[in-house]
Amino acid sequence: MEQLTPRQIVAELDKYIIGQKDAKRAVAIALRNRWRRQRLPEDLRDEVAPKNIIMIGPTGVGKTEIARRLAKLVDAPFIKVEASKYTEVGYVGRDVESMVRDLTALAVDMVKEERTKAVQERARELAEERLLDLLLPVGRVATTPGVEQTSDAGAITSAAETREKLRKRLREGKLDDRTVELEVKDRGTPMVEIFSNSGIEEMDINVKEMLGNLMPQRAKRRKVKVREAQRILAQEEGDKLIDIDDVRSEAVRRVEDSGIIFLDEIDKIAGRESSHGPDVSRQGVQRDLLPIVEGCTVTTKYGLVRTDHVLFIAAGAFHVTKPSDLIPELQGRFPLRVELASLTQDDFVRILTEPRNALIKQYVALLETEEVRLDFSEDAVQEIAAIASTVNQATENIGARRLYTILERLLEEISFEAPAMQGARVDINAAYVRERLQEIVKNEDLSRYIL
Repeated sequence: MEQLTPRQIVAELDKYIIGQKDAKRAVAIALRNRWRRQRLPEDLRDEVAPKNIIMIGPTGVGKTEIARRLAKLVDAPFIKVEASKYTEVGYVGRDVESMVRDLTALAVDMVKEERTKAVQERARELAEERLLDLLLPVGRVATTPGVEQTSDAGAITSAAETREKLRKRLREGKLDDRTVELEVKDRGTPMVEIFSNSGIEEMDINVKEMLGNLMPQRAKRRKVKVREAQRILAQEEGDKLIDIDDVRSEAVRRVEDSGIIFLDEIDKIAGRESSHGPDVSRQGVQRDLLPIVEGCTVTTKYGLVRTDHVLFIAAGAFHVTKPSDLIPELQGRFPLRVELASLTQDDFVRILTEPRNALIKQYVALLETEEVRLDFSEDAVQEIAAIASTVNQATENIGARRLYTILERLLEEISFEAPAMQGARVDINAAYVRERLQEIVKNEDLSRYIL
């Protein structure tokens, strides 16, 4: 993230997402501001709050895709959650603080993976030594029948030579299928459920660690192949080389300084109070979100986590509701709003062909695995885009997701028969597209079910 300018961030997003320039610019600036804040003097750094964003736009126009690509692009703890799955405190379900706990757990895994990679080579070497000890226990010397060893020095030399020969065979993979017996720690702990006033929540904050320390760790013996034994031993040695307390403190620091939470479907909790039904807790969820978004301290199993500088990006279609239906306090905590435009027929053409993960490229690559070559003509792409646009207007507008439905229906026969078509070439042109789809498109009732 530190090396990417806003222009570079937008350029990276452009490789996968068509259009939506305003949303990309807003996200790029927000990310760059995280880096800028880190370079400020400490007294001023704490005063600079993140400028949270609301993305407004119909389904299938790229809101979630922008978030998903950001997760891969930035080296920061990132989690995508659905606002509609939370309930206010007092109702059975997940409370909003659990999103911070989930983000922290993800950050711990991220830091642990980084540290594991850093010690991977050393862990592999230690695992190799342990495995050689299992294959050739210390004190066991390979002797030739009828030949008496003359001295301890000779025995040691012979053992060292045998060990090196065994090491060479191990590295060449010649011992992979040999079976060895390992002693592994039994990580199982008794099942404990704790009920809290917010339902069966993550109240097992340190229960597993506590029980693990109170109860003696049992070791059990397992017979495994050498290949599997190398993996198990390397993991054990890697865990020994990592300071888990340091991992946890670093993970908490990253969450507090650069964590990002993408809060999808925020429009589902908008709306005025209802007197009956499941809507009764909507405003309660919004009120519970206020301290989290503004900045509070959340208790997690890895320690206390402050959310003052976590960046929140909210998104919603806002078909039935509008951003002003959110309670005023929550609106104020999302000062930046960007609107994502509905996709046109020209956008569909670009989505089908331009991105690195373009749908047509995906289907061509999938069928190439069966040695079937697909060739899409330009007029076929235009026809698919036109049908997607027509169906979206006639039924529900689900944006680019309509292209998935249409391409699956278009290529259904080829996908089914592909194993028997090895070496074949199939030309997909406008006439083929019309032949396969036109009847469904004409019958609006049928298209509602099939497309």
